[in-house]
Amino acid sequence: MPNWDLEREAMAQGYGMVCGCDEAGAGPLAGRVYAAAVVLPDGLELPWLNDSKQVTEKRREALYDQITRQATAWSVTWVEPKEIDEIDILNSRMKAMQLAMDALEPKTDFALVDGNRDHGSRCALSTAHRLVVKGDSLSMLIAAASILAKVSRDRYMKEMAVLYPQYGFERHKGYPTKRHYELLREHGPCPIHRRTFLKKL
Repeated sequence: MPNWDLEREAMAQGYGMVCGCDEAGAGPLAGRVYAAAVVLPDGLELPWLNDSKQVTEKRREALYDQITRQATAWSVTWVEPKEIDEIDILNSRMKAMQLAMDALEPKTDFALVDGNRDHGSRCALSTAHRLVVKGDSLSMLIAAASILAKVSRDRYMKEMAVLYPQYGFERHKGYPTKRHYELLREHGPCPIHRRTFLKKL
């Protein structure tokens, strides 16, 4: 379960405003990639907070409300499918995460970032940071960011399901499930499909 150890290590090094940052939606065939950055009061306890993939949808929604209500600062940003096709998914992930950190008010001076990559060929994280593999199960701030990014993206995909009902986005959220491929072959791609991800069609 996530705790405050990494945050306190960063604070002990002299950083005053530490955020956690994570993204959601790198793997789907459709839709935006989202990122979130979060600063929480030191030591805040949030029951059930964990890597968003380990939390039920109902609890994620409740946590989203708790986090946004209690955060010192938070932001959610995204990169559109068309730009993902133009600059690739790694650059899009980096761009979304840096946008999220830049949007924080007050500004952060250090970030704990989920994953093991901090740059692509065109976009890189410019905020001082530490990469943390499986960070959303270790760091409270990264776990909180993972919840905001995941819930925001899921809500967006439910809106897209209303616009494009033939794809079942409300169920698979754009991920490459067998059913999603079947519907893609039947209907062809829609405007939010990532064309560079559709190699198997």
